[in-house]
Amino acid sequence: MTESLDAARPEVAGDEAELRSVDAQISMTLDAAVRPQPVRVAISEAQGLLCAEEVVAEHALPGFDQAAIDGYAVRSVDVRNAGQEPVQLPVVGEIAAGSRQPRRLQPGQAVRVDTGAPLPTLADAVVPLAYTDGHQARVTVHRSVPSAGYVRRAGEDVQIGDVAVRRGDTIGSAQVGLLAAVGRAKVLVYPRPRVSIVSVGDELVDIDRTPSVGQVYDVNSYALSAAARDAGAEVSRVGIVPSEPKRLREVVEGRLLMSEIVVVAGGAGGTTGDEVHAALSDLGRIDMTRVAMHPGSVQGFGRLGPDSVPTFLIPGNPMSALVVFEVLVRPLIRAARGTRNPHRRIVGARLLSPITSTEGRRGFLRGQLLRDEANGEYLVQPLGQSGAHLLASLAEANCLINVPEELTEVPAGEQVQVTFLAQRA
Repeated sequence: MTESLDAARPEVAGDEAELRSVDAQISMTLDAAVRPQPVRVAISEAQGLLCAEEVVAEHALPGFDQAAIDGYAVRSVDVRNAGQEPVQLPVVGEIAAGSRQPRRLQPGQAVRVDTGAPLPTLADAVVPLAYTDGHQARVTVHRSVPSAGYVRRAGEDVQIGDVAVRRGDTIGSAQVGLLAAVGRAKVLVYPRPRVSIVSVGDELVDIDRTPSVGQVYDVNSYALSAAARDAGAEVSRVGIVPSEPKRLREVVEGRLLMSEIVVVAGGAGGTTGDEVHAALSDLGRIDMTRVAMHPGSVQGFGRLGPDSVPTFLIPGNPMSALVVFEVLVRPLIRAARGTRNPHRRIVGARLLSPITSTEGRRGFLRGQLLRDEANGEYLVQPLGQSGAHLLASLAEANCLINVPEELTEVPAGEQVQVTFLAQRA
């Protein structure tokens, strides 16, 4: 059995001098990031994942000289004077895209070609249809074309031995297309980290039931699952688990065997937080502490189970839970995916309304980020101020306003740092 901190854990109701800094808490959690082992998947399943290998092209792209436009394959020297006076050439055949019949062009001849068709031997250019009269037996060319004009040369895009997709690249639609173009059916990728979301609270009911007096809907398991999915995780929404120690420990212990990260909402603060901590302590070391942030100061973090799985105990208040997830859990998911910079983009913006924050804690306040069309300056309108319960304002927010620990008030017109949240479509 691993060491328990039940007797030695910090008193979460201690004074402000005992607060741990946000940066120290982030550093501690990021140190626990473990990237899942690479797996080989079909390229149709690889979108959004990080490539885990250097994909070296075994085939050139294009694999042969081909027409870049519908027209006539010619020797450029035969039409070099077409700009001064029209040049007539006999059309000795036609090559469609996909044709595998070899054809040789003789001096002074033309061959009708479709876009993507292989060029006949000796042809070094394609005259677009718009430069001709379009006749099928004998074509009149009105404009000259240079050598290689309107031709896609073999290996022009990718040559044999080139790296088509690099290790660490995110595989998007273009990368999937490139993998297909160089003949790769499968690719080695880092899978999405598996994240389990657990809600604890005897007052919780699922959304398919009607709450009675004193009960509330389980918001956290749905909201945090969506946030984890947005961060790039493979999510298991466990839902509501009773705070009864034996049952809670059994559920979490089972999730540790099939997750890279576990999040227990409702597991920090108050009597329920104490019960959760006590129930899970024999699974590993849990550090319960106060972090110098608002909302969501009271929280816990440990590496539980035989595989030392990073496990978060976060507040049950949905607003606080989402902010703690954004500040601490999301970067860990991104780091576990192998993302080079796990943090969201931060920009400076001018406040449109004054704000207040809690002394000694870094504030994360909801805001609406705007852009001044006249000068390109970022502007930010605070939403809901610092109330930890105002979930509706977070739904309207597209950023978090970061207020330094030493500030309690920031007047309108001042510059502040804001963190971009996911943008609505």
